[in-house]
Amino acid sequence: MTPLLLTLALVTVSEGAPTPSGEVLVYIGTYTGAKSRGIYVARLDLATGRLSPPELAAESENPSFLALHPDRALLYAANEVGSFEGQKAGSVSAFAIDDATGRLRSLNRVSSRGADPCHLLVDRSGRNVLVANYSGGSVASRPIGKDGQLEPASAFVQHTGSSVTSTRTAAPSPRAIRPSLPSRPARGRATSPSTRTASASTS
Repeated sequence: MTPLLLTLALVTVSEGAPTPSGEVLVYIGTYTGAKSRGIYVARLDLATGRLSPPELAAESENPSFLALHPDRALLYAANEVGSFEGQKAGSVSAFAIDDATGRLRSLNRVSSRGADPCHLLVDRSGRNVLVANYSGGSVASRPIGKDGQLEPASAFVQHTGSSVTSTRTAAPSPRAIRPSLPSRPARGRATSPSTRTASASTS
């Protein structure tokens, strides 16, 4: 079952190319706690619109945003935490997808280079994961290795400044990161069409 992501309310959903049975995999990111242990998987029946009860696909800390690789059976999660390995930073986790069961196998977990990563994506080439760190006020790029693992950051940008209303936003808080359209220079928050995207989470 090949996954493909879309947004549904406050749920990060991955939807895939239909199998002969007409079902697709659906991945759900969460904030972990008493009622959640990580990333969940369900099956969506395209004919009836019925969603099966979610099952745990992999334990992961606050996987609040998910992104799928455009060509490979890989899933990446932004772990929205403020501390990782003794540093003031969140993390990004890489997983391999078992197409038969929908379960996720952990590949590695690395620093996002800033606290509370809230958004990430895999670029169109499938070579990099880009992540935005909300509390850290920064963005970073992590190359994807041949085995799907995330490699050391190839780029890091620390934003500075504040909002025009400094009492409301005293420091930079990036909420998303998007590549520019292929034929246009990078500017603002340009977005690009994609058959695979990811979104928010449930608590």
